[in-house]
Amino acid sequence: MSKRLSNAFAILFLLVFSMSYAAAMPTPAAPIIGAKSFLVIDSETGYEIASLNPDAALAPASLTKIMTTYVVFYALQQGQITLDEEVTVSERAWRTEGSRMFIEVGTRVTVKDLLLGMIVQSGNDASVALAEHIAGSEGVFAEMMNQHAAAIGMRSSHFQNATGLPAENHTTTARDLATLARTIIEKYPEYYQWHAVKEFTYNDIRQNNRNSLLWRDDSVDGLKTGHTEDAGYCLVASAARDGMRLISVVLGTSSTRARADGSQALINYGFRFFETRLLFKAGEEISNARIWKSANAYSRLGVLEDLYITVRRGSYDKLESKLDIPAIVLAPIAAGQPVAELSISLEGEQLVTAPLRALDDNPDGSFWQRTKDSVNLWFE
Repeated sequence: MSKRLSNAFAILFLLVFSMSYAAAMPTPAAPIIGAKSFLVIDSETGYEIASLNPDAALAPASLTKIMTTYVVFYALQQGQITLDEEVTVSERAWRTEGSRMFIEVGTRVTVKDLLLGMIVQSGNDASVALAEHIAGSEGVFAEMMNQHAAAIGMRSSHFQNATGLPAENHTTTARDLATLARTIIEKYPEYYQWHAVKEFTYNDIRQNNRNSLLWRDDSVDGLKTGHTEDAGYCLVASAARDGMRLISVVLGTSSTRARADGSQALINYGFRFFETRLLFKAGEEISNARIWKSANAYSRLGVLEDLYITVRRGSYDKLESKLDIPAIVLAPIAAGQPVAELSISLEGEQLVTAPLRALDDNPDGSFWQRTKDSVNLWFE
């Protein structure tokens, strides 16, 4: 059995996070860009703002290196390697074709320099050197890439190498790349910041970051470009404005200009017509529940992590909320235990569901309390 929020709580709930708009702003369709596939999401909530064939399996070109950096970041976080650790460049890494940071065979290069050479200069040679250092061979490293991809929910990706050079069955999707970018931003912020570096000099050769949005838009701080004949021109970009962060994935455009213009148009569209707001802070009391046979008649309910929502601008006053609490909840209740479920919808579309958890322990009551509640329950 469940019950709806009381009128008083419903009014309070809407006041907590409603915006004062006289009327909701019309939301036009997303811009049309010349891409095989694209996806724009809010980084905090994962809300899909705009998309075109986001699950199409396509060649990622050098966007592959985002997955390579993820594996390296993981190794750094786990203490398996260090940034100052030196890597001996193999002949295979040195000979790798395509974009390069111009490392030389037999030299020793730090992990940090190789990372910057891979992220900023898109160095295939740096990618192979790191792969061999971590896994012994690029082939084994590719297996690690696939394992990590599966672990973070990239369900439609398969990697054959660390560079993105053309290979059979080396594909991913816009949705998977957005998941990857979101995970890196969340888990490795101290390393993610290197994606905003505009230029890097190694071996007296200075190269600019190929992500032209870093110069065009101050809110953009990552992530990576890619290009092969098969993949076309691709870009995964992220931008943060006024506390809201978007991730844009554009695959299969016809030129560097097209990928930059398309990404910029999608990012601007997302910020212009959508917004992300904090609904409830972690540990904040949202409601309470009657707990039978307990030391305290009621338990405070809330969320354990900050709860955000992404909606069209001007639509907060149309949000509808529902709180489902079982008719009978018995003690004991432990802090963090799910007790109720909160759901938020907009015009019939469910946007958020979240369990409301007990914010405090509520142990068994005294013998008298348990006895009294046992009698009272006969009349419930």
